[in-house]
Amino acid sequence: MKQNPQSGKKILEEAKRSRRLRQVLFGSAFLVLLAAGWFYSLIGYFIPLCMVAGVGLAAVRGRKWCNWMCPRGSFADSYMKAISPERRMPRWLRGTMVRAGVIIFLMSMLTYQIVRLWPDPYAIGRFFVVLLTVTTVVGVFMALFLHQRAWCSICPIGSLSSWVGRNRYQLTMDKDACIDCGLCVKICPMQLAPSEMKKGETMSFKGDCLKCGLCVKGCPKGALSFP
Repeated sequence: MKQNPQSGKKILEEAKRSRRLRQVLFGSAFLVLLAAGWFYSLIGYFIPLCMVAGVGLAAVRGRKWCNWMCPRGSFADSYMKAISPERRMPRWLRGTMVRAGVIIFLMSMLTYQIVRLWPDPYAIGRFFVVLLTVTTVVGVFMALFLHQRAWCSICPIGSLSSWVGRNRYQLTMDKDACIDCGLCVKICPMQLAPSEMKKGETMSFKGDCLKCGLCVKGCPKGALSFP
């Protein structure tokens, strides 16, 4: 449905504001949990819970968890966005080989440490906290030099969610309504290009769509939608 330019802008701003509020809350909770984990190691077990929740939701709704429910993703958008240059993320960073390599490396390390520290729940929890801290530091550096969501391109939970939910709850386009204005590309927090569908192509890295709905709210012609 075609939108009035002014009302369309208002709807988009309201959607951004609502999303930003949730991300600030979850991003702040992430910082609190990360700091508290160094004093009470059992807090570290919220990491495997996030892994299960993220991939589990992906089987139904695609990578929706990474939008604002993921505490670190929310931290990236609510805190790192302000100081990130928001450069274009290179395609190779989201390539299967790079993502699989990161998953294999981190999961191998995780398995080794759990076996080594078993059955001490506090030591295992402490390792989860250390792992989260180290990967967050890496994510911060990637945000400072590339894009606030750069870590999300190689995050193991994000990659698995992207693959599992690739064909779930897909963004669709009315090609006749689309005027190829490029606004959806500018809005997307993961630097995806829904406008590629105008040409009859499959959107590159479509599994990385966070289902945030910003492109849907912002499209001046109402050409984009979710099921």
